[in-house]
Formats: sequence, C-alpha cells, structure tokens
Amino acid sequence: MSLISKSQTLLLRKYWARERINYSVRVFVALSCCILPCWYFDVKAQSIPLFLGVLAAALAETDDNLPGRLRALGLTLPIFFLAACSVELLHDKPLLFGITLFLSTFGYTMLGALGARYNSIAFSALLIGIYDLLGAATVDSIWLQPTLLTTGAAIYGICSLAWLILWPLRPVQQSLEALFYSFANYLDAKSELFIPVEEFDDTPFQKVAGELTTKMVDALDVAKLTLLSRTRRTQPGSANTRMLQIYLIGQDIHDRITSSHYRYLDLSQAFYHSDILFRFNRLLRLMAESCRDAGNAFALGEPFHVNPIINRALKESAGALAFLREQDVPEWRQLLLQLDFLYSNLHTLTLQLSAITAPDIPIRQEEQALLDNTPHGLLDMWHRIKDQLTVRSMLFRHALRLSVALTVGYITIHLLNLTNGYWIMLTTLFTCLPNYSAMRHRLVQRIYGTFIGLFTGTALLYLFPDLRSQLPLIMASGILFFAFRTTPKPIAQAAITTFVLLSFNQFGEAFVVILPRLGDTLYGCLLASLAVSFIFPDWQADHLLDFMADSVDANRLFMKTVIRQYSEGRLDDLNYRIARRQAHRVDAVLSTAVSNMQKEPGTRREASEDAFRFLTLSHSLLSYISALGSHRVRIADEQTHKLISDASCYIDVEMQRLIAILKNRREEVSDEARAIERQQLRLKLHTWRNMDNAESFMILQQFFLIHRLLPEMNDIASRLSSGSLERAHREGR
Repeated sequence: MSLISKSQTLLLRKYWARERINYSVRVFVALSCCILPCWYFDVKAQSIPLFLGVLAAALAETDDNLPGRLRALGLTLPIFFLAACSVELLHDKPLLFGITLFLSTFGYTMLGALGARYNSIAFSALLIGIYDLLGAATVDSIWLQPTLLTTGAAIYGICSLAWLILWPLRPVQQSLEALFYSFANYLDAKSELFIPVEEFDDTPFQKVAGELTTKMVDALDVAKLTLLSRTRRTQPGSANTRMLQIYLIGQDIHDRITSSHYRYLDLSQAFYHSDILFRFNRLLRLMAESCRDAGNAFALGEPFHVNPIINRALKESAGALAFLREQDVPEWRQLLLQLDFLYSNLHTLTLQLSAITAPDIPIRQEEQALLDNTPHGLLDMWHRIKDQLTVRSMLFRHALRLSVALTVGYITIHLLNLTNGYWIMLTTLFTCLPNYSAMRHRLVQRIYGTFIGLFTGTALLYLFPDLRSQLPLIMASGILFFAFRTTPKPIAQAAITTFVLLSFNQFGEAFVVILPRLGDTLYGCLLASLAVSFIFPDWQADHLLDFMADSVDANRLFMKTVIRQYSEGRLDDLNYRIARRQAHRVDAVLSTAVSNMQKEPGTRREASEDAFRFLTLSHSLLSYISALGSHRVRIADEQTHKLISDASCYIDVEMQRLIAILKNRREEVSDEARAIERQQLRLKLHTWRNMDNAESFMILQQFFLIHRLLPEMNDIASRLSSGSLERAHREGR
C-alpha cells in the first residue's frame, strides 16, 4: 500500500512540475481572484472583462527573472489600457477607426522584430482591443471596460510574480527537462538504425529526424533564453550557475548524439550476422532512458544518477568489438574503426551524463558566455524594426497581411451591421499566421474546435441553467484553454468557444450568438486564408533554394571552426558554439520549410521529392561534421596537419560551388573538369584515410563521407535551380 502511495505521489509531483500545469494553475488563481469579488458583490457583468484581461495577460507572458518580469508587466499594463481606451474613443467613428486599426495592427506586429517578449505583448494588445470591441457599444462609460480589462491583466501579473518568487528555479528546471526529453526522443529514433535487416532503409528515421532536430534546437533556444537573464548577476556556485553548466553539457550532448561516423547501410550489411549492432541499439536506448531520468530529476529538483546498467553494457560492447577484431576480417577493418569511434562517443556521453551529478562541474570561464540577442536601448530597437521594413522581410509581409485582413473584417462588420461580428476579427487574428502550412493547420483546429465548443457549451447551458453555477464552468474552460493551447489538438479552441458561449449567457445572449459565432469563425478563417495566399504569400518553394544555400554555408563555416581547433586545441568558446548552433538552426529551418512545402497547393509541391532528398543529405552532412566536432583535439604532427588542411580546403571549395549553384551563380567550370576534380579528390581521400595514422583516420574518414554526399547534392541543386527559374518565368517574376 505504501508503494502505491509513493508511486502516486511521484506521479502527482511530475504533473505538478509540468509547465502547462503551472500555467493553468496561475490562470486558475487569477480567475478565482476575479470571480470571488464578483460573486460576493453580485456584479456578474464586470466578471467577463476581468476574465478576458486575465486571458490576454497570460498570453502575453514570457519567461524572465523577477526584475525583467516587473519591467514587462510595467510595459504590458499601460499598452493594454491604451489599446482599450483607443477602441472606446474611436469605435463609433468607422472611418477613423478603420485607419487606426490598420496602422496599429501593422505597428504592433512589427514589434515582433524586438523579440518574443514584445511579440507576445503586441499580439495581446490587439487581442485586448478586440475584446473591448465586444462590449464597447453596450457600456456607457469609456473608462469602465479598459479599467476592468487592465485590472484582470494586473491580477494575473501579480499571481505570476508571486509564483516566480515562490518557485524561482521552476522555469529553468522545466526548460532543462524539455531539453533532455528531446535528446531522449532523438536517441530512441536513432537506435532504430542499429537493427540489421536484409533490406536496410533509413527513410523512416530521416522523416522524423528533421522534426526531432527542430525540437532539440527549439529546446536549446528556450533553455538559453531562460538562463540568459538569470546568470548575468549571479554568483559562482549559485543554483542558476549550476544550471548554466548543465546546459553547456547539454550542448555538447546534442553535438554527440547528432554525429555520425559511418554509413548505416554498410554497417547493416557487414554485421548482419553479428550481435554488435543490437548491442549499440541497446546502448542508445539506455542513453535515451537516462536522458529522460535526467529530465525528470530536473523537473522534480531531485539528484540524478546514471543507470549502472549503462556501464555494464559499455563493457560488454567493448568485449564484442574486441572479439570481432580478433576475427581479422579485412572487410571489417574500417567499419570496426568507425564502431570504435561510436563506442568512444557513447562512453564520453555517459561521462557527461555522470558529470551532471557532480557538485561543481569544471567548465572554463571563457566557455560559459551566452550570446545575448535581446535589444539594448531605444536606438537598437529602432534599428531592428527599420531593418525589417522591407518587402523581403517575412515579418513585414505578415504584418501587412494581418493588417489588411483585420481591416477587411471590420469593414464587413460595419457594412452588414453585424451585432456580434467582432468574432470575425478575433478568428482572423488567431488564424492569420506567417505561412500557409501553419495557417492551414490552425484553420482546421479552429473550425473543429468551434463545432465541438458550441455543442459542448449548448449542452452545459441546458444542464446548468443557473448563472452562478456557470461561473465555475467559465473558469474551467479558460483553464482548459491554457492547459491545451500548445497541443496539436482542437481541445483549446473548443474550450475557448465554450468560455465565450457561457460568458455571453451572463448577459442573456448565449443562444443568440451560437449561429453567428459559427458563421463568424468560417468567415474569419476565409479572410485569413485569402490574406496568406494572395498578399505577398510566403510559399516555401520560392525560398527553398535560399534555405538550402544557407544550410550548406552554415555547415561549411561550422566545419572550418571545427578544423581550426584541431590545431589550436579544443575550446567550447562562444564562437564555436555560435557556429555549431547556427548550423543546427538552419538545418531545422530547412526541415521545416520542406515539411511546409509538402502541404502547399498545386505545383508548389512538384519538387518535394528532390527537396526531401536534399534535406536527408544535408542532415547527414551536419552529422558528419558534428562527429568531427565531438572528437576534436589538438594534433601536434605537422604532416597530419597538412593532410587535414588539404582535405578541408578541397571540401570547402566543393561546398562553395554548391552554394553558387543554389544561388544561380554559375561558375566557368565545365562539368567534365568538375568531374575530374571530384574523382581526384575522392582518390586522394581514399588514399589518405588508408594511411597507417590512427590520429588522422577519423578526420579523413569524415571528409571522405562528406565528399561522397556532395555530387548528389550538386545534381539535386542543379535540377531545383533550373526548375525555380522556369517557374519564375511562368509566373512572370
């Protein structure tokens, strides 16, 4: 019985540590602080603007330390009040309101150039304006609704500050939990490559690798931003400094788990009748399990210990490798060397996981710096916004589309005299996203969620006809919205629709808004769809070659940074980590672009097969370079340096030519001459990597693997480049 109780307690603690649970609890507390006074003083009409203010403030919240959260709240509340007051003053002046709506929407959206905090505040300010429109015509005082909306936002802000004071490390713990969980998911997927089968195919892994890589990069970015504000003024040895050291270890873990020393097909064919690959499959799964254990430990604030089974599995794998070497099969020589490097990588990964438990992780001072991309000062803010004021900017195009869509929605409401038509604008605001794929996904969620929410809300109105009994239901639906807001399901939309329906019932208008709510949602979705499709549309196919060129260039610069450390010595300084992060980030951008392109209409998908193959090769390219980064160490031998330098220069020239093709800059080099150069390089690399020099074998082997990718990448780039020019000619661009 005690065992069950302990297990249940642990489960509850895990749920309590989840970010969305914490988020929902803060919303619950804030809504309770709003609803109790309204209940007590019997002023139910005032509860709804308070609720809406809470929701808007929760959507505007971004993570920061206590001083930063205070500054954000001090900026958010005046903006909310100003936005609501401007609506009160202008809502009965249609022409002036329409002009102001367009300009303010454009201006607020452009604030996204300053970072996530300002983007969230700007979005919520637009939301507050539309919320105020919902009741502007029914309230005599121009100050009442702005005051109530801002008060609701202030109540949530105070709850959020209190939460941060009580649990200051919770955001950092949650970010590290998410980071190590993303590592675990990638290791689980990669372990499937170490199951020898007769007809080996790594396509299933490649299909999920891009998505998993994107999640790891996103988790690294979130963790960095969470730590950045908390480690500027902390003393060495503090909890935040220790979290920073764990994050830096996580960066190196990311480098190691994404690295490759081999072609999986060769391994599967050579060791089909051996158990060695199954042993590495088990090792990777054990590593994944340990990463999840580490994530749980961070979330719960408990110590983490590496599973001792991993050390036994490493020892057994080392014995299996030694047995295979004793067989002295010539065809296995190079493959066994590659498995040796993989074993070394996993052994180091185990040591890194063990280092997490150390009371003081030894990391040099120059390796602890984090890149701070936040704007500093009004002049810096202005320059960032000014740089985005061009049609080439995705943010500018999105701001223009959203401004036009909201203004057209307002014009429609005014011309047709729709009483509750402002839900059109609300739907448009939530569904008009920067690209077609994201917008289409949101539209589906919005429509399904609206149907489910209307059905659920109507049923609840009949089951709970008393107005007071509906107030807890309003709170519950608002909490559900935040609990499921980031999930790929329409639950959040259903919850917020139920929230709206029950809220309107407080004024006796619930059944009046059911059909208009549905019609407004469909029309708002239509406006968003038309805006994204026809106003400077961001078709991923049109930018695909740029994304590919950026990916190759980032990999090239990352490789140069890695090779430099083979002469200067290993150092995880800021320059190295920037080059590594940029390579992984553009790889994630390319993966997202290819995925989005496959969801675009018509001929936009015609090159998706070539694009996916290029993405697979690009991911392999980054994996091979990451392996170079994982094993970098200062090499003193001059002859070895000469080999590495010559090989890296050849590869660098080939990658620059690939970038030139992707950017439609043809060089005066014949295909025959290029083929001869490639063959010469391949022969040299093949010769060099077979030299009796274990110190340089791994490096030259990786160069050989990289070089094998480039011809196919060139062929695909040439086809896509020619197709892009033909499509541009057809469309008159």
